Amino acid sequence: MPNVSLPSGQDWDSVNVGKSSGRVTVPKTAAGIAAAKRSGTLTTELKFGAGGNKSAHSGAGVNAKKLEESDELKHATVDKSLSKAIMQARTAKKLTQKDLATAINEKPQVIAQYESGKAIPNPQVISKIERKLGCKLPRPGKKPAAKKTAGVGGISAGGARGPARAGARGAGPPKRR
Repeated sequence: MPNVSLPSGQDWDSVNVGKSSGRVTVPKTAAGIAAAKRSGTLTTELKFGAGGNKSAHSGAGVNAKKLEESDELKHATVDKSLSKAIMQARTAKKLTQKDLATAINEKPQVIAQYESGKAIPNPQVISKIERKLGCKLPRPGKKPAAKKTAGVGGISAGGARGPARAGARGAGPPKRR
C-alpha cells in the first residue's frame, strides 16, 4: 500500500453533536419559573412601551388635519385655448402628433397631453411648438402677485424715489458673468 500524506490544515478529530454537560436548565412551567424567581436564579425586566408602535401613529390625526387645511395641491394645467390652438395649427400644417413631436424632439405623449389639456405648461416646449407651427400660441397667464402694503405715511416700500431697479448697485450680490 502506498504511503498517502494527508493535508495538515484539516482537523480530522471527531466532533460530538448533542447534549453537553455545561448546559443550564430553563424552567418550562409556571411553577418552575416562580421557584427560579424565588431562588434568585431568574430575573425579569419590565419593558415600557414594548410591543407597540405608537410613535409612528401618534400624530396621524394632526397630519390629516394639516392636509385638509392646506392650499390646493393641483398643478396648473394647459388652458383650453392653448390646446385648441395647437390642434388647429397642427392640422392646418397637415402634421400628426407624432410628426410634430419628432420635429421638436419631444415624445408624442407630450403633444397629446398639450392637446388634451392635461400637460403642465412648459414655456420651452410651447416655444418649440410655436417655431415649428409658425404661429403665436396663447401663453398661460401668470397669477397676479400679492400687492405690497404701503409703508408709514403713505410712502411705498420702494421709498420716495419709487421702486428700486432690479439691477441697481448695492441691492445684493453682483451678478455672475
